[in-house]
Amino acid sequence: MLSVKIDEAEVKEMCRQRISDLVKEVESELVFWDSNELKRRTCMSWETIQNNFFYEPNFPKYKIGGKWYYPVKETRSFLESWLINQSKI
Repeated sequence: MLSVKIDEAEVKEMCRQRISDLVKEVESELVFWDSNELKRRTCMSWETIQNNFFYEPNFPKYKIGGKWYYPVKETRSFLESWLINQSKI
């Protein structure tokens, strides 16, 4: 017969530590993406991005010099809404 004892306090501490690590990881995330990062994050080609949502007026984008930048929080929010709306079409 096998008997296992678990230290509940130790398990809680391990969970707290893991949550803390994940929060730090999220906080260290990029503030904005460039077009290459947008392609990577969406798993879409540049042509697909342009054909599907790039030119929508509410898609958050800023052109600085010759390069496009996308604020991470706003872009993620837009992409999540866009994806949900696509599944309804």
